[in-house]
Amino acid sequence: MSIRAHKRTWLSLLAVGALVASVTAAGPAAADPNNNSPQKLTKAVTVEGVLEHLRALQAISDANGGDRAAGRPGYAASVDYIVDRLTAAGYAPTVQAFEFPYFEENSELVQLSPTPISYVDGTDFNRNGFVPTFIGQATGTVTPVDVVLPPPPAPNSNSSGCEAADFAGFPAGNVALLQRGTCGFSVKTLNAQAAGASAVILFNEGQPGRTGLVTPIGATPGLAIPVVFATFATGNALAAPGPRTVRVKVDFLSETRTSWNVFAESDEGNPNNVVMAGAHLDGVQDGPAINDNGTGSAAILEVAEQMSKVKPNAKVRFAWWGAEEEGLLGSEHYIDTLPQAEQDKIALYLNFDMVGSPNYFFGIYDGDNSGGTAPPGFIPPGSAQIEDVFEKFYADRGLPKDDTEFSGRSDYGPFIAVGIPAGGLFTGAEGVKTAAQAGRYGGVAGAAYDPCYHQPCDSFTPVADGANAALYAQLNALYDLDGNVNVHALDVNADAIATAVITFAFDTSTVNGVRAPGKSHGAGNSEHAGAAS
Repeated sequence: MSIRAHKRTWLSLLAVGALVASVTAAGPAAADPNNNSPQKLTKAVTVEGVLEHLRALQAISDANGGDRAAGRPGYAASVDYIVDRLTAAGYAPTVQAFEFPYFEENSELVQLSPTPISYVDGTDFNRNGFVPTFIGQATGTVTPVDVVLPPPPAPNSNSSGCEAADFAGFPAGNVALLQRGTCGFSVKTLNAQAAGASAVILFNEGQPGRTGLVTPIGATPGLAIPVVFATFATGNALAAPGPRTVRVKVDFLSETRTSWNVFAESDEGNPNNVVMAGAHLDGVQDGPAINDNGTGSAAILEVAEQMSKVKPNAKVRFAWWGAEEEGLLGSEHYIDTLPQAEQDKIALYLNFDMVGSPNYFFGIYDGDNSGGTAPPGFIPPGSAQIEDVFEKFYADRGLPKDDTEFSGRSDYGPFIAVGIPAGGLFTGAEGVKTAAQAGRYGGVAGAAYDPCYHQPCDSFTPVADGANAALYAQLNALYDLDGNVNVHALDVNADAIATAVITFAFDTSTVNGVRAPGKSHGAGNSEHAGAAS
């Protein structure tokens, strides 16, 4: 990929709506019908083109509550953007709707005074998520009830809140702070309610093995106040001397909502020999999802735009998946509803999920299982030959590469489950970069590949959105970052994606024996037979 004077520019958020509208209206530069080789296509695909899409996705997030999660307005706007860009490029995109179980957690534990502290749901506290529970909120002064700090040596020996007498003199309307111990959670919380508590914070007891989050699995009949469960550290902090005011909120939403997959395919090519390339378009509810997975979505969109006039031998189908973060639901729906005859036409699937991690490595799905992490029969034949194409790409450029586990963790999972060969790229998520990798790729050893994985700081302004300022100062000194995106990694991987797509668009013979439309060239390396015409 050529880099045309990359600049760290950001369009004003004062014109978010205008940004998305103008980017969509402008459309892609006219694609060349001669972008029909890796050399030509990688020259046409640019990192600026990919970043343009990423900035549009950031603007969409900013205009829709700060996220692009499935079932929410930001995802619907993301779908509209992809569809508009594909249409402008000359495709006839299709949108596949599907229903999914939508869940939204809105519970809170916030210390309002003396120092405001917002505790993190799922890290510092949680609610009873296994059974129906009281929904509501209360604000009040924290009153510890018979807590023992430091905790007693023997586990399960604290009687905090187990008897009504523990609440003698309890100020009605205050928030009861209780400690795990000898009696059941229901006993403690109902005693607090009877004493006039407006809410309950029940924290772990504190001995080794009893410090993290605990969630009860039973119901508490008659409960009519909000109750949250906290780590020992959280409870210990709230029990410190001095008056503390907190807000306790138990609130969640569970319902069925609609999400969408988006598809675009080449006009030309053998319809019985389909090459697919996909990326999930949705993100988590906690941020703009720029690296995960704006990078993959934007990269395949740039490749699709530059291939719009190419006449490949195979039919090329691009896919943007919905609700991946909810459990690969969009790709599962696609495969589950695709007739067997149509599944059999898919020669291979290429998946791109996180291809611009700030503290990156170049990971290739381990299609030949050289790492030995996949069980026998898990990886469809032909996947090794897909890996070969990516390995050759990095080798030709003198770049390092690593195998990454072929686990089915992303949207290729449903494809390999029905025997379709797959491959793809990955630059790292919450995993930690090793010293050996830092020696080959640069970056910060001991830090996550993406320190903002599944967080609000997965954005173009990570430090302002909560990222570790010192770490990002290090990364910015070592790399060319544009927000939470490593521009070099994104640039290289956009070329790798283009190379693989265009290679297989003209010749899938190494995977299934098919080269030109309708012409088989001997036995391929795959047992996935349906792709042959």
